[in-house]
Amino acid sequence: MILSMTGFGRAEGIFEGKKISIELKSLNSKSFDLNLRIPLRYKEKEFEVRKLLNDTILRGKVDCYINCETIDDCNDVKINQDIVKAYINQLREISPNADPPVAKFVDWGKFQYQKMKEQQKNRRSNKATELKQMRFGLKIGANDLEIKLRKIRGFLSEGHKVKILIFFRGREMAHKELGYVLIDKVMAQLEEDAILEQKPVMAGRNLSIVIRSK
Repeated sequence: MILSMTGFGRAEGIFEGKKISIELKSLNSKSFDLNLRIPLRYKEKEFEVRKLLNDTILRGKVDCYINCETIDDCNDVKINQDIVKAYINQLREISPNADPPVAKFVDWGKFQYQKMKEQQKNRRSNKATELKQMRFGLKIGANDLEIKLRKIRGFLSEGHKVKILIFFRGREMAHKELGYVLIDKVMAQLEEDAILEQKPVMAGRNLSIVIRSK
């Protein structure tokens, strides 16, 4: 039994591939006051440790630190394969013709890869519902036209639909036929990449069509 209320002690030991270290610090106090730190995985043993210290130490403010480190490749968790197989067989017997099956063994790496590919496919499908827009003026230059066509091809390759909008300024409204000519010119450049989904529609000062990838 410890009689002094002030002291420090440390002990280490190896047990089943684990290095266990214990530190005890005590200071003067009128009563027994314990501060215990124990690894989370052994939390269920806390009551037993507290009882042991309480029965051994009469008075003092005590700090007790318990640490446990794995020093080899041993694995705390061991799977009983026979029990797992028996459990899966029972699940299969409940519904033998289920599609997909109730339970089956899988290659976890392959499963994760397939799941990732499916998520990527879903993201592409979601993007395909987006409607992009590209605006053209009647007096657009050849260089600007080529840049916009390149962007449209990029949208189409990602699965997007594209709304091509021809806008008219001021007196250009008197020459709406030029808008249809520009649309024909754009579609001729994109004939290998796109098909017309919505025919030309005139709304206010804008003439528009909607295209999608082939």
